[in-house]
Amino acid sequence: MSGPERSQQFVETHDLVLPRPSVIAGLLAAAFALGGCGQPTSQASAPPPPAVTVAQPVKRTVTDWDEFTGRFEAVEEVQVRPRVGGFVNSVEFQDGAIVHQGDLLYVIDPRPFEAVAAQADGQLSDARAKVELAKRELDRGLSLVQTSAVSEQVVDQRRQALQAAHAAEVQAEGALKAAKLNIEFTHVTAPLTGRASRHLVSPGNLVQGSDTGTSTLLTSIVALDPIYIYFDMDEATFIKYSKLWFEGKRPSSRDTANPVQIALAGETKPSHEGAVNFLDNRLDVSTGTLRSRAVVKNTDLSILPGQFGRVRLIGSAPYEALLIPDVAVATDQSRKVVFVVKPDDTVEARPVVLGPLDDGLRVIREGLKPEDRVIVNGIQRARVGAKVTPQTAPAPAGGKAGDKS
Repeated sequence: MSGPERSQQFVETHDLVLPRPSVIAGLLAAAFALGGCGQPTSQASAPPPPAVTVAQPVKRTVTDWDEFTGRFEAVEEVQVRPRVGGFVNSVEFQDGAIVHQGDLLYVIDPRPFEAVAAQADGQLSDARAKVELAKRELDRGLSLVQTSAVSEQVVDQRRQALQAAHAAEVQAEGALKAAKLNIEFTHVTAPLTGRASRHLVSPGNLVQGSDTGTSTLLTSIVALDPIYIYFDMDEATFIKYSKLWFEGKRPSSRDTANPVQIALAGETKPSHEGAVNFLDNRLDVSTGTLRSRAVVKNTDLSILPGQFGRVRLIGSAPYEALLIPDVAVATDQSRKVVFVVKPDDTVEARPVVLGPLDDGLRVIREGLKPEDRVIVNGIQRARVGAKVTPQTAPAPAGGKAGDKS
């Protein structure tokens, strides 16, 4: 190949390997364009502070209540037992029914007692006849003694015979009354108004009767309205109440029927009211508690003896307090805190001392001021020291507020 042909081939090969200047310029422009995509053309706008709902504490007069666990017991309870023995003829009540004082419960065969009563009645008639005879003989003797037809000794004997006849008459009357009482006792009646238990003896069975407590148990009756609830007060609470009484801030339950509120099992709010009517005269040395009792109305008969109840007893004098929804209180290790929005809309965690719940709101004893803005909704969106967008909620009322985050 000649020299000019080799040069021409070299130029053509070189053109294939090296890019032309226009291609290089295009690649550089594309590279700069791609590089510019990673750099912000302007400063991006920051997201707005999170929105939270705030409310100021409610200020009102409250009274502290202490809570105890109690058990209901009947004001009156009786075990129905027969006073005479015999075979049961019939049961006259429904098991578990309400019975009234004087209602017939059992009938015991009265025939043996009727026979005894008839015999006693005959003895009484005989005794009365003897009294009449002794009286006539004494009258006759008193007439004859005036004419000395009989001696004074005979008159005295007849007077003594009349007295003996009177004594026999009294004994016969007593025997007849006892026999009639036994007939009456064959009809076993309810000694009080209340709810009866089941019958424990069926017709045809023999029961033992006695006035010494050894007779057969037939059933039991408990009075339901009103009803007692017994609860035990710990020593520290008793001392607190005593101090309040000495300071004139709370009346003593020994001389004042302090009110109580009672919630039954499964209830979140008290459904019954009553009043304390008894405090024991000493503390139980084994438990360190004082037995207390309140009387409760039970007009609907919904409470039965043996049930448990939570007893709320007035525990302080009325005082002014700040209250917030209980959901606004958070736990920070061993302390309780609430989140407060400061004037610059930043969040501050404020330690507080809690009091009891009052109508669904939590009493705050220390840590808050009336003008503080407390976060009640959106707590999880708030960060201590960060700004938030507070939205004022209506003043919290009774009941729990929900976190609508």
